[in-house]
Amino acid sequence: MNVVDFIASLDGAAPAPGLNAPLAGLWWAAKGDWDHAHKIVQDDQGRDAAWVHAYLHRVEGDLGNAGYWYRQAGQPAAKDSLEAEWERIVATLLGSTT
Repeated sequence: MNVVDFIASLDGAAPAPGLNAPLAGLWWAAKGDWDHAHKIVQDDQGRDAAWVHAYLHRVEGDLGNAGYWYRQAGQPAAKDSLEAEWERIVATLLGSTT
């Protein structure tokens, strides 16, 4: 799957089968279901999930909590728009899903 396919999948009722937790979380976040996205990534211990977790807390406006999760992910705190960050995470994870 590439970024274009991922974005096109947002027209569906559920994420594509086989997506890992971080990508599924981003899918639900794009659909506006923050709670569902958060539940998915909070149970995953990986760095990619921590990055999505950071993004979600940034969406929420909890920058202190977001900072913690950026550190867990080994990522710098995002300073660009939420939309740009979402696209960057999706592109990165689709290039190297872990």
